[in-house]
Amino acid sequence: MIGSGISGLAAEYQLKQASAARGRAVEVLLLEASGRVGGTVRTLKREGFLLEAGPDSFISEKPEALQLAKEIGLESRLIETSEAHRRSFIVRGGRLRPVPEGFQLLAPTRFWPFVTTDIFSWPGKARMALDLVLPRRTATEGNGADDESLAQFVRRRFGREALERMAQPMVGGIYTADPEHLSLRATMPRFLEMERQHRSIIRAMWRARKRTSAAQQRGTSGARYSLFLSFDEGVQVLTDRLAALLSDSIRLNARVNALDFDQATQRWHLTVNNDETIHADAVCLALPAYAAAALLRTLDGELANELDAIPYASTATVNLAYHRADIPHPLDGFGFVVPFIEQRATLACTFSSVKFAGRAPADHALLRAFVGGALQPDMFALDEDEMVAAVRADLHALLGIEAPPLFAHVERWPRSMAQYHLGHLERVARINERLINFPSLQLAGNAYNGAGLPDCIRSGRTAADNLLRVVSSL
Repeated sequence: MIGSGISGLAAEYQLKQASAARGRAVEVLLLEASGRVGGTVRTLKREGFLLEAGPDSFISEKPEALQLAKEIGLESRLIETSEAHRRSFIVRGGRLRPVPEGFQLLAPTRFWPFVTTDIFSWPGKARMALDLVLPRRTATEGNGADDESLAQFVRRRFGREALERMAQPMVGGIYTADPEHLSLRATMPRFLEMERQHRSIIRAMWRARKRTSAAQQRGTSGARYSLFLSFDEGVQVLTDRLAALLSDSIRLNARVNALDFDQATQRWHLTVNNDETIHADAVCLALPAYAAAALLRTLDGELANELDAIPYASTATVNLAYHRADIPHPLDGFGFVVPFIEQRATLACTFSSVKFAGRAPADHALLRAFVGGALQPDMFALDEDEMVAAVRADLHALLGIEAPPLFAHVERWPRSMAQYHLGHLERVARINERLINFPSLQLAGNAYNGAGLPDCIRSGRTAADNLLRVVSSL
């Protein structure tokens, strides 16, 4: 295993568990170039605050993360989002406006909250309502393809204002992506399926809402917050437990510089730290696609080119700690997202101490801002002081905060978010075709079939199962 992010840890755990269940001893070694495991999962404790430098939660609707947590004895440490203030805001005209209750990413599921919201103009609302009568897209309109960008889809079904004021910031908060390039089929295929089955997206969501219990719907906006889970002491609880279970087979500060495959022996040769060679029957690259490409270029240039063609965005998190009294805003939600057309430095901000318990001492508050992404690389390029100053300027304008924070912590994640552009699924299919030539090689990570924690865990465990089948046949 090369790479100890959540995908690599899940892969190694699965390989050990599955091989033991089959009664087959498999020697597993995980190599990590840095001095810590976990990849972008990082939780810090400082002055009584609990900071998430990477992801702060995962969605239970995708079962892989929840299932893994239960398997390794962490069920008692799982926590849900706080029951109070389960809503979010969108910035319009320099003010925080509540996302209409029942609004889910692209479309409303409730009539009156949508009609009364001031996020959209009346002409914008009227254009969105046209979705109720618009026809399905035909194959001719889609040039025979069943995919289109998020921006194309939203403009076609709901209009420009819906894209700029809701879809772009909400989806941007998930993928940090440019909606003009984001593949809808690779990221949110359910909306394409809704159009195919029901014609109208709004009608499809209304019907889905009727099938959902009132308890799940009541008092929520923007996202189904009851589905989001974390751990009492942060997401790193998960990777720390995996690392402890696998400690005898993890090597830190072990950078793989070269990877070679011997056709005669069908074995892999890894050069580590430029001066050590490790031989292996099978290899899993749980790395960013561009890092996997660098190792595979001499073996298969076409495969490396496909991997290198997957673009990435860079993001940073800025955690800011405050006395609660220094924040005039009531913080009566879980945070806000900022449309690109608002031209602010901040992509989004989570009210961390509202969203989850145990994130700040009493009478204090913790905020977490996001900077950069595909649309604002210039913000990511700022130095740390400039970045904090830009975020503070936004928080002053939007939340009325004048006092300096007790402290600020900046965490940069360069080229960390794989971008699922149009044609992504076809590219992944071509990558898998090239991998047929190397049955004992697997890829795992957020670059292929999902970017969230559950997706990465599924990716790692699937890769491990595939490798075990190969190793078992040797």
